[in-house]
Amino acid sequence: MGLFDRFRRKQRPGQLRSATSHDTTHLEQWTAARRGVEAFVEPRTTVTETTVVLVAHDGEWTRRRIDGPDAARRLGHKLGIPVYDVGLVGYPQRMRDYTARKRAAERRERGKDTV
Repeated sequence: MGLFDRFRRKQRPGQLRSATSHDTTHLEQWTAARRGVEAFVEPRTTVTETTVVLVAHDGEWTRRRIDGPDAARRLGHKLGIPVYDVGLVGYPQRMRDYTARKRAAERRERGKDTV
């Protein structure tokens, strides 16, 4: 091991990480553990590959990379959940509400720690 090996990048700059089997496994397990799950496909950007956001009935959500919109549709079909294009329908309000509730709870917890 060379002196600067630990600082070397595993990927070249500008190279995007693609989806892995760990990503797919996480999405499958997450869906199985929740009810009312819907998938929202986010398009590829210059920073990230295509991603899918799964949103449960209560607004809880998770995001993972996926190998393109077709792979997201196949996953949705396999899991028996609807798949939407976030560019067309946007994110569901329950997702924003869930995030706001989590932030408020975290602020309350931080406030308790300082007292």
